[in-house]
Formats: sequence, structure tokens, C-alpha cells
Amino acid sequence: MDYPFAPDVSLEKPASFDRLRTRYETYRITARERRNRQDVALNALKRGAPLSAGDMPLVFITHNDILLLPYFLGHYRALGVTRFICVDDISSDGSREYLLNQHDVDVWASPLRYGEARRGRNWREALFREYGLGRWYLNVDSDEFLVYDRCFEKPLPALISALEKHGMKRLAAPMLDMYGGPGNSHQGPDDMPWHYSPYFDASGYTLDIDKRGISIKGGPRQRRFGEDNELMKYPLIFWDKTCHFGSSPHRPLPYGRNFVDVLGVLLHFKFFTNYREKIAEAAEGKQHYNGSEHYQAMMREIENAGGLDFNGDMSARYSGPQQLIELGFIGAVDY
Repeated sequence: MDYPFAPDVSLEKPASFDRLRTRYETYRITARERRNRQDVALNALKRGAPLSAGDMPLVFITHNDILLLPYFLGHYRALGVTRFICVDDISSDGSREYLLNQHDVDVWASPLRYGEARRGRNWREALFREYGLGRWYLNVDSDEFLVYDRCFEKPLPALISALEKHGMKRLAAPMLDMYGGPGNSHQGPDDMPWHYSPYFDASGYTLDIDKRGISIKGGPRQRRFGEDNELMKYPLIFWDKTCHFGSSPHRPLPYGRNFVDVLGVLLHFKFFTNYREKIAEAAEGKQHYNGSEHYQAMMREIENAGGLDFNGDMSARYSGPQQLIELGFIGAVDY
């Protein structure tokens, strides 16, 4: 199926037989996760009071993202987040010190690196258990900015109420890689990352549905480097005792909850203004999927060409969530 959706085209729901396959796959992988569960070492460097019923918590992992962190915290505070719960993966650029000085941020550290913690999955699951099951969490990285229909008018509690009204326990939101291009310089009191890296691929994606959920692939990394990277995520999730990340953070268990309308997008700033340094560090550190092979390919391009140029015929300049609705990336939310 082509993505973004054409007008009057919506996500097809699984048939009865497919739902049976999904339930069996959930049972099989959940049993494996419970057998193989390992406790992970996490140390609280700064922790606030226990969460209240009215809190909107956000769990995130960061590593040397000091340029993005002020924007990140400001964006999610505006959406209604009341507590940030961070694992700092041995940052050395001042990120940890900055976060420790924020009144609403809990900071955790681990003797393990990101790759050793199953690309952070063990950390996230441990923090969900620590802060309490049976509640909604935002679950993102520090370079991911969630947007959805009227998000700056309707904060997260309103979105959660809309999801619950339709029996949804998570929000489907694929990543859109943002990148720079002509006219991307911006200076002002209200600047945000999308003013500096304002472009994204407006077409060229594919959507598939299998027994574990929705899969969306494409974007500038596939277009330029042939990457088969998974873009779908579920950043807003009701986490209870049945939930696990399984083999991928892109397909959380139980799988039956993953077949929901795509109502959000994660603006992904992997290629922010300091992308050369970030890619070089990721390529050398080998903490990411497949030994950071895709970062090494990008690093070779940077060394040969002096930078990455993703601009092409399918590039579009981001203007806001309404644009994403009109292009077919997300649906309107029934508030």
C-alpha cells in the first residue's frame, strides 16, 4: 500500500484469520520475553516524587544531544508533559548537567551502553515498571518531536481521551526524517528544530500490514542509501503488565494493539545542524543496529562529498500538522 494515504483511502483492518495469527504470535513472543527477561542496572542521579494520577510522563534516552534538548523539553512541555524520565547514555557534551538542572526531569544512568541494553529496550521497560504500570506514557528519543492534529491546541490528555473513546491503547506515529535545504536559516525567539531542518520526503513510502502490526518504510535514507529502516513507532502508549518491546521497539507487544489509525508523526531530527559530528560518533561507537553499518555508509558520503544533500523532487518544506493531514500522512483526531 502506498503511503501517505490518497484521499478517501484508510488503513485496512486485519481479517478474522489474521487476528488469530496475531494472537498466537503475541503468545509466542511474550512467552519468550518472560523467559529471557533480565534485570538491568539503572541508577537514579535525580528523581522527583512518585507520579500522580494527573501526571503525563515521558520516558526518553539521550546521548550528546545538548543542541536539541532545550527545544525537546519546550516542545513536550507545551503538549502537556509534566515529568521527563531520562536515561543518559554517558553524554559528554553537557547534556547530563543540563538535565540535572531541570525541575521536571528525572535523570538515570547505567553501567551498560545503549547497545548492551538491547538498544535501550531494557532501560525503557525497567522504567515503566519502576514508575508504575497501567498508565499512559510518552516513549521517544531526544531527537523525536511528536505532532498530531491540532496538537498545539489539544494537549496530550485530550488526545488520550480521543484514543480511549475509540478503544485504542497506543498511538501510531511513523518517523519523518527532517533535513536542511534552501532557505533553512532561521533566527527568532520562537525557533524550533523544523526551522533549521525544515524539509522531509512528501512521497515515496510504502505501508504493509503483517501479524505484528503496521510497517512503514521509505524516506531520504532509503532513497539515498538504500536503507530498509522501519519508520513506524508507537510513541504514546498505555503500558500494562502485558506489554513488552519484544524483538523491536517498533512493534511492541501485545501485537493486537498495533493495528490502529495513523494519527501522529514523529519529526525526526537525525540530520540536525550538527549531523556530521553525530554521525561520526555513531559510526565509531557501533551502538546501533547491525554495528551502526548505516551510519558508516553515511560517514563515507560525508567524507567524499563534504556533507549530505537529501533534497530532491519529493522534498517538501514542513509547515505544520495540518499539512501532514492534507498530504495523507496522518488522520484528523476525533476529539
